[in-house]
Amino acid sequence: MTKGPFIQLALLAVSLCGFGQQAAPSQIEILLADARTAQSSGNFAEAAADYKRAIGLEPGLPQLWANLGLMQHQQGNYSEAISSFQRANRLNPSLYVPNLFLGIDYAHTGKAQFAVPYLIRAEKINKSDPQPSLALGRVYVVSGNLSRAVVELDRATDIDPKLAAAWFTLGIAHLEQVEQDAKDISERGKESSFAGALYAASLQKQGRFGEATSLYKSLLNSRPQPPCLRSELGFSLFRDHDEAGAKEAFTSEIAKHPECSLALLGEARLAAEDGDKQQAVALLEELWSGDHGFVESNAGLLMDGSSGNKPAIVDLLESSEAGHLSPGLRSALLNSTGLSDSALVRAQSDVEATPSNADPLASRDSNPEAAYQSGHFLECSRQLISNFARLTSQQLSLLAACAHFTGDERLVSRAAMAMRKLDPHSFEALYWSVQANERLALASLAHFQQLDSSSATSHVLLGDIYHQLDRNDDAQTEYLKALAIAPADPAALLGAATAYLSNNNLPAAQRAAQSALSVHPDDSDMNLIMAEVELGRHEYSAAEPYLDKSLHAKPQMLPRVHALLGKVYAETDRPQQAIKELELGASSDEDGSIQYLLARLYRTLGNTKQAQVALDRMKAIKEKRRERGYKFVEDPELSAMESPSGQPSAP
Repeated sequence: MTKGPFIQLALLAVSLCGFGQQAAPSQIEILLADARTAQSSGNFAEAAADYKRAIGLEPGLPQLWANLGLMQHQQGNYSEAISSFQRANRLNPSLYVPNLFLGIDYAHTGKAQFAVPYLIRAEKINKSDPQPSLALGRVYVVSGNLSRAVVELDRATDIDPKLAAAWFTLGIAHLEQVEQDAKDISERGKESSFAGALYAASLQKQGRFGEATSLYKSLLNSRPQPPCLRSELGFSLFRDHDEAGAKEAFTSEIAKHPECSLALLGEARLAAEDGDKQQAVALLEELWSGDHGFVESNAGLLMDGSSGNKPAIVDLLESSEAGHLSPGLRSALLNSTGLSDSALVRAQSDVEATPSNADPLASRDSNPEAAYQSGHFLECSRQLISNFARLTSQQLSLLAACAHFTGDERLVSRAAMAMRKLDPHSFEALYWSVQANERLALASLAHFQQLDSSSATSHVLLGDIYHQLDRNDDAQTEYLKALAIAPADPAALLGAATAYLSNNNLPAAQRAAQSALSVHPDDSDMNLIMAEVELGRHEYSAAEPYLDKSLHAKPQMLPRVHALLGKVYAETDRPQQAIKELELGASSDEDGSIQYLLARLYRTLGNTKQAQVALDRMKAIKEKRRERGYKFVEDPELSAMESPSGQPSAP
């Protein structure tokens, strides 16, 4: 329900000067004063009644109809509000408020197609108000016109950078675009290197580094392929604690693709981890001199997956070697760590009076490919964008890469859309769109969080979004921020426990769940978390009472509960009960593991026919995963499900 300045806009629009010798102007004045008083106290029904009486005296005054519509809107009577705004609009089509609220209320009633023309008109009438653009963006998101939604929401945030609702909706629009494009590439391009690279990145976010590494290796000889695949492999190997493998990957990347700055960044991180601060500083300075934007947008890779009490990059920044870093570079690195150095920031404004990404190639003849090969990504982008409308698919591909590496994800998205116009079947266009829109979504949601940082609800909301994106570290951070504001918030506790569990931090997950259960001992979601903690410890008997309480969970969660109960029964020598529960939980089987366990149990009971049925179901699930577009990576546990004869291995 929209409140606040909108009402004032319409109420102040009513003028009594034109009444002249009307029969009872004083009576209208009294009614309007009463309406304002009722409205200011939140009594919208009484205010609406006053406006209706005023309209009975002056039915031709459009402002009265607009004010009545606003009061009806405030009460949630959108159909009545639409009727009133339509009357106002017919009397004076140029009034801003009726057009704006006709759009808003048509959207409220699910009639987006009627909302758009009024909102466009309102946008033209009042170019300084972000609300029409925000409302249009919301309408376009709902109707699936995501590119138009982003344009409108960008306009709203440009008009009012502090409009939290616009940043949140913009983040959602970008996420919807990611989902749409990811579905498209998984359905049409599931065998392409671009789909494989996206899935490998997703595996890394889930902490499944071994699988990600296997997938990256399988893509290295594919053509065409996304840039810097070996560097991505290197970071995956590093996160999987294989520093020697990571070093080899980065070295190989530099030899084959010297333009790939990610490899240099990887070597800088390895140098910092090995305590070679001088080498780390030299590599970082080399990257900074090539492209400031690259370092600023990728510095997080120096921290990502850090183990121990103090990340190596933080240790470097606190050492004497940090004095050899240029001010702007040190500031960028500090920002990536969450540390601060106010004195350095002040110095930076003096040292870097020139454009922050000044490029030594700027004065040379146009050669974007040479700029890219030299790691001067901003200059590459500048040269290409000047001729954007005439770029070929190959040039747009280069522009997308350059813009991505310099951190200009808006330009990446724009290049991806242009690539798709030239080639609607381009998997590379989808790849760049997914990459750009995910980063843009996270940036927009970060803006929203900054503007609404005192609200526990906003942190929980962001935590839920990050969790859906498999960014469990970010989700965990948001839930903890929510708990700092509201320590007993059930949603924050559940979110934190879920994030801890996803990160395999069983003690922390247990503490969060127990804290919630001390207040709400029968909460089914928290009991399920506790059950999963105990199962993670292989304490099957301890998990059972929690699962019994979880049987009252939401219907969509019950298959998961039954599946876990089946596992408990299987591990505590109750095969018949286990089979019953596993069959009830079969719909939650995403990887075939439930069917594998069923096959084992049926074989134990001597029922080889049902064991084969379960095995066939497992194969079907695995095949369905392939059809959904996930690049299949052999899971060691699942690969052991079949013996050479095609039967499940003996338990």
